[in-house]
Amino acid sequence: MFRYKRFVVNPIEENCYIIWDDISREGAIIDCGTWSKGENNSIATFIRDNNISLKYALQTHMHFDHCLGLGFLSQEYDITPMCHKDDLSVYNSAPEMVMKWFRIDISDSLPEVNATLTETTMLKLGEVAIQILHTPGHTPGGLCYYIPQARIVLTGDTLFNMSIGRTDLPGGNYEQELSSIREKLFTLSPDTKILPGHGPESFIGQEVDSNPYLQQ
Repeated sequence: MFRYKRFVVNPIEENCYIIWDDISREGAIIDCGTWSKGENNSIATFIRDNNISLKYALQTHMHFDHCLGLGFLSQEYDITPMCHKDDLSVYNSAPEMVMKWFRIDISDSLPEVNATLTETTMLKLGEVAIQILHTPGHTPGGLCYYIPQARIVLTGDTLFNMSIGRTDLPGGNYEQELSSIREKLFTLSPDTKILPGHGPESFIGQEVDSNPYLQQ
């Protein structure tokens, strides 16, 4: 059985998710943007208390608020975060962005990443398959993770409840983002639950019918 837990972390209130297969106990963490020792401890305690074996650290994209905790993951679990190669430049700019926004130097805390995720990459947690959708627009290497067995899709900052991700940062492309949503996400079943990178959950059908950015 597929399960998930949301943690709202850092000053930008990013949604970090732990997902796992309840039988094998294999799990993945999506967008670990933890900001403090307290947030790291909450993640570690949950993983320990639920006997989850962390198999993957997956990124929907590499904006700093979604990757602040990658150093913690690398040290605590000896796990290499994974992303799409087209987001490496976004990741490399994270220290500059954090310095600009918060006047904090994180240049020594970000680990090397494995930038090999594509739509053909096969990921499984026990018997639960994770399908990768490349959804550029918010960033060039934006990814969404679809769990067919559970009818759940983790959309990062591509699609929110009644909104979409901003495209005014380097690498963003508004028309490309709309195309990604319509071609990759709106083709999913209407009852597919959306777990976004910020804010509350939604469903594909609700966004198809009512998202103001996607009404023709």
